[in-house]
Amino acid sequence: MQQRHISKGLLGILVVFFLGSCSPFSKLQKNGSDDEKYKAAVQYYKKEDWYRAGLLFEELIPVLKGSTESEMAQFYHSYTQFHQQQYLLSATLFKKFYETFARSEYAQEAMYMYAYSLYKDTPQFNLDQSNTLTATSALQDFINTYPDSKYRDECTKIILELRGKLERKAYEKAKLYYKTSGFNIASYKSSVIAINNFQREFPDSEFNEELAFLKVDAEYSLANNSLETKQKERYQEAIGYYQAFLDKYPNSKFIKQAERMYESSQKEIERLEKLEQEREKLKNPNNRPAKVTAAN
Repeated sequence: MQQRHISKGLLGILVVFFLGSCSPFSKLQKNGSDDEKYKAAVQYYKKEDWYRAGLLFEELIPVLKGSTESEMAQFYHSYTQFHQQQYLLSATLFKKFYETFARSEYAQEAMYMYAYSLYKDTPQFNLDQSNTLTATSALQDFINTYPDSKYRDECTKIILELRGKLERKAYEKAKLYYKTSGFNIASYKSSVIAINNFQREFPDSEFNEELAFLKVDAEYSLANNSLETKQKERYQEAIGYYQAFLDKYPNSKFIKQAERMYESSQKEIERLEKLEQEREKLKNPNNRPAKVTAAN
């Protein structure tokens, strides 16, 4: 019984294969002339049969080199890959097209589609953003090359979207360092550095108020967990961050928490300064005013 089922399955596969091998498309691939294949490829393209059109254009491009059809074959082939969501491949093909046919009426569109293909391949914000940087650069290059293009506004919109991804990635990175700081004192330092980098790169971000507060918190916590020899300097840093935070966000919901750290930092600095003075006295016990004696 089981063998009978296997035989039926195998027979079905053979039938499908046989019918496929006898299809008009297969016959065209095997026996069609270059002219017939090109016309068929264009028809498949117009019908949005990207797969068959792509197969034919890919086959034709080497043999059409130098002909009048070569330019359009390469242009259409690029789009067939784009519509099949092969974005890195379509980016490569569009780039090759505008470099090869720099004077073509389609060169501008191809350069845009190169950048747009890279954009479509960019990952979510929580993944590596190398592709996002590449896509942003390509879009900006397009705007610089064709400042009056009809694609300019769309490029600008996409650049802002990609910049938002980079902003969110940097924000989450800074927050991650902060969240893990309780397990590793080095993460306090990394958190402050990451926040400084974020504020410099995204000065108008909506996340800056929260991060400015977290920087005060991270530096204050770093001071608390540091060796005594480094505490005073780090409490002073925390006070400096607090003052900058207060100046920029005087009505922040984080103000009361930040004030407590500020006051505690001041008290700790006073305590540390007293300890320094006491140690200085112990080091120099004879450093006292000389006694005045009466002259004989």
